[in-house]
Amino acid sequence: MKTSFVKYGRKNKKDLCEITLENDHGMVAKVLNYGATLEKVLVDSENMILSLKKPADYSKERNFLGGSVGRIAGRVRAGQWKHGNEIHQLPLNDGENHIHGGVGTDMQVWNFRPSCTDKAARVDLTLFDPDGHNDYPGNLKLHASYELDNDNTLHYSLEAVSDKLTIFNPVNHTYFNLGERAEDLNLQLNADYYLPVDKSGLPDRGMEQVAGTAFDFRKTKRIGDALTSDDAQIKLRNGIDHPFILNGNNPAATLSSRKHKLTVRTNAPALVLYAGNHFNHIGIASNIGQYDGITFEAQCPPAEGNDLGQITLLPFEKFKRVVNWEFE
Repeated sequence: MKTSFVKYGRKNKKDLCEITLENDHGMVAKVLNYGATLEKVLVDSENMILSLKKPADYSKERNFLGGSVGRIAGRVRAGQWKHGNEIHQLPLNDGENHIHGGVGTDMQVWNFRPSCTDKAARVDLTLFDPDGHNDYPGNLKLHASYELDNDNTLHYSLEAVSDKLTIFNPVNHTYFNLGERAEDLNLQLNADYYLPVDKSGLPDRGMEQVAGTAFDFRKTKRIGDALTSDDAQIKLRNGIDHPFILNGNNPAATLSSRKHKLTVRTNAPALVLYAGNHFNHIGIASNIGQYDGITFEAQCPPAEGNDLGQITLLPFEKFKRVVNWEFE
């Protein structure tokens, strides 16, 4: 087991660093303290996730590649949160809606501390997000960790606590490709229901069964078969961009290529799958194209309206999201 880090730049008077975790089998995970971002996962020296060309690229424009996105990942309809008789308004930064927390936690420079035992290589990252930032109530303290063990499992956790009533629904936004293209990978997903969405990408009719649709991954299926289907929801979003409600059976998801396999386990109620529909080899992510990677965003699914009770935190209530990625 080994940990190390290098400084590669500065932003907002803070050092930008790349932290390396390595296990006894040569598996490597690289983490950036910018956005508590998972930058690379190397198995047999092959990268399992989508990455930009160099660490300094991540802070040049928002890209969500591997970032710890919050305070809320995904959209909030009309940017409104109704609790009791009060309606709290968030900034509208996605047309008529709020998305991805505004200037989110994936765009902040986190403090970090690497550590090592004979069983795991780890980095802990912390961030203080002040009351009123992006118009969210409550001083929020966040603690993210990445821990790599000798079973080739990367453990991710995100904990948080606020001193005021607030809303919180963060996500790790890593795109997986297992050294190939997501379109060519096989997926099995323990979800009997998914959430259809409207043109803005928000749910609008409750859960629907995956049976008989392009979203049925209960048995292993090639992702590309769904992406090229005539399903109206696929066409509406130009690919997969939908929440899947997990049925509680483990693992949550299994992704496989010709050489590698990824097993995903989480305590989240849903996975939002997004197949990188927008990537087009332009800009900072010029090395990435459409359907090159797929996300498993472990979170509470977006709400149809302004009732955000599922993601409401009481003052000093502890939040903890856990995701484990096992590579073979």
